[in-house]
Amino acid sequence: MIETLANQPLMASLIFSFSINFIFFLVALLFRTDKVTDLSYSLSFALLAPLLLIASGPGFSTVQFLVSAAIVIWALRLGIYLFWRILVTKTDERFDDKRNRPMNLVKFWILQIMAVWIIMLPFSYSLTSRGGVVSIQFSLIGFTLFSIGFVVEAVSDFQKFVFKRKGENRNKWMNRGFWKYSRHPNYFGEIVVWWGLFVVVVPLLGSKAFFAVLGPLFITILLLFVSGIPLLEKSAEKKYGNNPQYVQYRDQTSLLIPWPPRRGKK
Repeated sequence: MIETLANQPLMASLIFSFSINFIFFLVALLFRTDKVTDLSYSLSFALLAPLLLIASGPGFSTVQFLVSAAIVIWALRLGIYLFWRILVTKTDERFDDKRNRPMNLVKFWILQIMAVWIIMLPFSYSLTSRGGVVSIQFSLIGFTLFSIGFVVEAVSDFQKFVFKRKGENRNKWMNRGFWKYSRHPNYFGEIVVWWGLFVVVVPLLGSKAFFAVLGPLFITILLLFVSGIPLLEKSAEKKYGNNPQYVQYRDQTSLLIPWPPRRGKK
């Protein structure tokens, strides 16, 4: 496995993603639990990044180490938060149509396996290369973007979790903090995280960058059009769509990029 990681990083990343998620899938299926899904997703990144770096032997650059560390920090933060949240909420409404339908559950886990593999494409290449070019300019821009995205995502998640835990906010939508300026600031933060890290490793990728860019493109498309924003917008519309105040919030607040609310019509 170690040799495969070094010589065939894409195949090794896919095998690793499948293996760890398959184990957690069996737990979710056998015990009909929602508690391990996000933990499995986050743990895949947290383990795969340093494994890719170390398996290719010594000689990695400081930038490669920092990229690996950034992925681990992002994954641990997200994993701890999501696991804490599911322990509190007990269930995840995303799985309401999947718990008793094994094929629906299988499709979800296949998507998760592929998501880890595709998002990690730039880093499967860059963390296993040795002697590549490092650009200070790309590193500064990329790590700055990563830091901005990480802070926005972490703070947004915390703000919403605290808001939802208060009894007086039951059946209310989050519209404070970052959520005053974006209906999905946490997703904005996550997208910026992955584009930032991609910018850092572009010099290490060379011509492979044209293929590896599928990583940040995939997470952007996934959150914008597939399993992120569309599902939450549909859920919010179902819960609050008849509330004029929510309609005003929806119409005046940016969907993704934090921005001052638009003024309503006079």
